Amino acid sequence: MAKKKKGAISKNDLSRVDPSPIEVQQNSPGWFTRFAQKIQPTYIFIVFILILSLTLLASYIASLDSSFEEVPTCGDGTFYNTCSLDKPYYCENGVLLERASFCGCNGLNMTKKDDACVSFLQTNPREISLKYFLNNQEGSIDFTIYEGVQEHVSRISRILYYEGSEVPSRSDFKIKSLDDDVQGFNLLRLVKEIQNLAPDSKVDQARIAVSMIQNIPYGFSEKNYSFGEQSVNYSRYPYEVLYDSEGVCGEKSALMAFLLKEIGYGTSIFYFANENHEAVGIKCPTEESLYGSGFCFVETGGPAIISDISMDFVGGAKLDSIPQVLLLSEGLALPEGISEYRDAKSLGDIRERNLMGYLKMWRYNRIREKYNIDGLYELK
Repeated sequence: MAKKKKGAISKNDLSRVDPSPIEVQQNSPGWFTRFAQKIQPTYIFIVFILILSLTLLASYIASLDSSFEEVPTCGDGTFYNTCSLDKPYYCENGVLLERASFCGCNGLNMTKKDDACVSFLQTNPREISLKYFLNNQEGSIDFTIYEGVQEHVSRISRILYYEGSEVPSRSDFKIKSLDDDVQGFNLLRLVKEIQNLAPDSKVDQARIAVSMIQNIPYGFSEKNYSFGEQSVNYSRYPYEVLYDSEGVCGEKSALMAFLLKEIGYGTSIFYFANENHEAVGIKCPTEESLYGSGFCFVETGGPAIISDISMDFVGGAKLDSIPQVLLLSEGLALPEGISEYRDAKSLGDIRERNLMGYLKMWRYNRIREKYNIDGLYELK
């Protein structure tokens, strides 16, 4: 019988040898794995509860949104059954009405007569009808004008005084034409009529104001204004344009800008020096605006589409120069995606007789009827 050598392990003894510490560490789960295995069900439960809670919270918020009702307002933003910031107007069931007995007057030497605020300048009243087009439909506003107010406005000085090295600007004169309180109060009645026609849509209010002024006939004043030894053509202020039922582009632009400003929009005047022409700018998305100015071009000489500058003027003239932008007011901007942007582009393509124009020719008559477009436009 062979003797074992000291320290040697026989083949039969191998099965009784304990695994090495390294082998134990490799074959048994570590402490982190054992810990994770113990708490995994707990984590799953917590995540489930969290997801369920968020789902219930979202459903609750959605139910609140669906049941929320906006506080009703009139066309100028006045809440129902309250006085407007523009006295003496009161919001009654969505309509702006004069309620001087309740709301008072604005203090411009006005007196209360029944529910109206009246002025001693409101003499010799006369009714006019102002036509507009909206959504393919013709409408009109009957408006009272006063000879006394017209005479007051005609006497407003057209002179501005400067000191030292100050240089007069065209925008200073344009702002001055909009700044008389008596004129403003009497034009505000027209603004309220427009807001009552479209109490739920600022865009439609702008469309009515634009169309209304475009449909006022084009015409020059026969007056001259003298200062010192010099004489210049008389430039009518906005109220005078209404009273005379006519105006040139610069005069009608001031009236349109006043109405849009009071409705709440940002406004400007585009002055084309080379063509001696003025038009209105209404704040709009930059990509739709004229030369990236942030204001869409609005022709005032006759019916035209907001943002359309492709029209032909008498004599074949076009507006090719880059205009000066005269900022008048900050305010709302027209939204993206309104139909005027698309229609103006289509009409421009048709006029240029390019490939897209030929493809869109079928839309021409429909666009003309929608905006009551007809004839050429006047400059100045």
